[in-house]
Amino acid sequence: MSRWVSQLLTDQGRTRDLGQVALTLGLLTAVVALTTAAGQIERGANRIYGVDQDRPAPQKYRRALLLTVVAGLPALVSFLLLVAGGAIGASMQRWYHWSTATTTTWNLLRWPVSLGLTVVTVSLLFRYAPRRRQPGLSWLMDGAGLATALWWLISLLLAAFVTQSSDFGATYGPLTGVMALLLWANLTGIALFLGIAFTAQLEARRARGSGPTVPSTSSCSRSGPTPHPPSASSPQTAARVTAAELEQPRP
Repeated sequence: MSRWVSQLLTDQGRTRDLGQVALTLGLLTAVVALTTAAGQIERGANRIYGVDQDRPAPQKYRRALLLTVVAGLPALVSFLLLVAGGAIGASMQRWYHWSTATTTTWNLLRWPVSLGLTVVTVSLLFRYAPRRRQPGLSWLMDGAGLATALWWLISLLLAAFVTQSSDFGATYGPLTGVMALLLWANLTGIALFLGIAFTAQLEARRARGSGPTVPSTSSCSRSGPTPHPPSASSPQTAARVTAAELEQPRP
């Protein structure tokens, strides 16, 4: 066994090939997982808006894959700025001779830029995931901003809890990182759906309804998307809002 491991480690060609296979499998697994998550976001958003039927499975997951690619690009840049932004600034200062003022400016600006890219990512999910005609992105950014703020807050609190708590690590042992990641993913989903619910209520209020958004009683019999969420006190109010009015930018 030890001889086989030694041969594997000394054979650089085989090690390189195995590394490429592992990288490819990891990327494919990540794409499948993110596509599935985008499909579940559609399902949750549909239920919040009162749409009882999702898109057909091929269309649903084709759209989820497209959302994964399109919304994943700003999310990836945001993640790199958040996690590796300091190291990138230090490398630029070392190899490209950035001045201290430039490096300081970079370290200050990467935080709001990362936050803005995260809001754009969440807004794209809110715009194109539900099976309904959504308002313009400017009307969805309030809920996206709320979801992003909640996500940052729970991420910081969870990181502080895992770091400072000795009981969490003692309970799960070598699985501490896995359990923390699962808990973080669950809390991230809660933050996203709270943002979608907030967005739905804002749209209902703009539709001049005085009550909260509730699922339509006739949504079970409809196979297509619902154009607007109804209001609890006036079900016809939201339907009178035209698509052009919803697309108008806010003052």
